[in-house]
Amino acid sequence: MTVRRADRRLGLRLGLALVATFGLGLLFVLLALLVRARWNPLIRLDTTVADSLHAYALRNDWLVTALEVVSHVFDPLVFRLVATGLAVWLLTAGRSRLAAWTLVTTWGSALLGAGLKLVVGRARPDLVDAVSTAPGRSFPSGHALGSVVGCGVLLLLLGPLLSRAWRVLAWVAGGVIVLLVGFARVGLGVHYLTDVVAGWVLGIAWLAVTAVVFEAWRRDVGLPPSPATEAEPELAEGVPEPGVG
Repeated sequence: MTVRRADRRLGLRLGLALVATFGLGLLFVLLALLVRARWNPLIRLDTTVADSLHAYALRNDWLVTALEVVSHVFDPLVFRLVATGLAVWLLTAGRSRLAAWTLVTTWGSALLGAGLKLVVGRARPDLVDAVSTAPGRSFPSGHALGSVVGCGVLLLLLGPLLSRAWRVLAWVAGGVIVLLVGFARVGLGVHYLTDVVAGWVLGIAWLAVTAVVFEAWRRDVGLPPSPATEAEPELAEGVPEPGVG
């Protein structure tokens, strides 16, 4: 691939990522403003979904148990610990910058979510005979945000090590996990539907932002551009990073 063609591909990817990030950012802000303003159609939707799933959960103990298991297994802290372990492995392998991206993306999303919870200040659903409880504020859902960022980071890091078929299966599995976690939080009555959607939107936007920054850095230090969905090809090929980490 010529340098000029690589430059065009890099510019196109970065441009698309920035456009997507801007659009997702606007969507998140809109949701936050509507929640803060207690916009009636949105509140009615959230309340209807919450009440319907709560009524079903009350009649099905097995569902509550299953949703609790999903929430615990795919807790944001689990993703953060796994990502931190991968970052340590990357450091020992001489991939200090990729390790830094992993830590910043993962733990930065945690700080971002916590800060936005305080800013929006939405209370969690108040349901009679609640089947589960959770501390803190409700918007955006930390589990939804954490699952998107956690799965995204793992897929971007480990994708180059998989064959094409296994990579497709991994992305499908990641999508299923994200959907399951979101359903679990609403089904347990600890989040509204809007909280989960906002968490998903914020997570995708944050991944796009950090991916754009990382791609730009790669170009600055002379590394070839890599597909945003395949992370760093040097991870699979064993090419050393330039300079000192």
